[in-house]
Amino acid sequence: MSRQPEPLVSVFTPVYNGAKYLAECIESVLGQTYTNFEYVIADNASSDDSLAIAHEYSQRDRRVRVVAHDEHLSNHHSHWNRSLRLLAPEAAYVKVVHADDWLFDQCLELMVNVAERNASVGLVGAYRLDEDRVNLDGLPPSTTVVPGRDLARSFMLGGPLPFLFGSPTSLLVRADLVRKRERFYNEGNMHADNEACLDVLSESDFGFAHQVLTYTRRHNEAVTSFTRRVGTFVPADVDVFQRWGSVFLSEDEYDRKLFVRLAEYAAFLSARPRIWARRESRDYHRKCLREFLDRTSHRQLANGFRLQVRHSLGKAVANVTAGPSGQASP
Repeated sequence: MSRQPEPLVSVFTPVYNGAKYLAECIESVLGQTYTNFEYVIADNASSDDSLAIAHEYSQRDRRVRVVAHDEHLSNHHSHWNRSLRLLAPEAAYVKVVHADDWLFDQCLELMVNVAERNASVGLVGAYRLDEDRVNLDGLPPSTTVVPGRDLARSFMLGGPLPFLFGSPTSLLVRADLVRKRERFYNEGNMHADNEACLDVLSESDFGFAHQVLTYTRRHNEAVTSFTRRVGTFVPADVDVFQRWGSVFLSEDEYDRKLFVRLAEYAAFLSARPRIWARRESRDYHRKCLREFLDRTSHRQLANGFRLQVRHSLGKAVANVTAGPSGQASP
């Protein structure tokens, strides 16, 4: 019997001044047990040796294709979207690998295997080595497919399923779901990774390979430094929730969790007076607050407050009436 040909995977590494770790990243891709892939390294007008390193590998391995852009795009998601437009027409799957991350040698093989066995799956994840600890765990070993709507709802509601998205390096995506979107990543959201996952899960399921398949390095690039300095993670969470919450949640679920997120954002800001001492961060958060409030009605806030009070009181009563065994008393 003839063996079915492996579907083509397009692997992308968008890079900007990533020379320090780029060779390690490239070696990990070229060392995959899965063989049918193309590897596109897209340079965002780097000023270091990134382009030279990429060209060196392209001369050694015909699967490596280097694209050197003369125009530097300061928005890294714009650069990623520009890179994904180079997707091969025959590619079945897309794998993004950050230039300072790397893949374990069975990554493509095991992720593709999950997707090929389950036609409804549009996004595949796995355990991740995050610096020195393994995460993206918590899914029962017997579960390899989660309905996309269930995982998206869990992300919005904060449970019961674990967080499984990670970063682009952690995931494999069906290529047709990338092609049908003019911009796969929302260039207006600095933390657009989760939003892209929710978009895909609105029409497909999530597959999971129970192996540690990717490594993420916590880096200090300009974007990461900005997010830490200004504190962009909390408002980014609110932004994604407002854009996608109503897609997956009921009206009451949306109103309650929106109220909670806005209250958490207010608490975040009040606990960090340094934010208001810097014009950069002050202007950023004022803009975010204006946008969030423009999208929120007084009715939603009032309903969300009412539902959250009821929810909190219900939890408090349950805790008070619980017996020593953890079961509620009669």
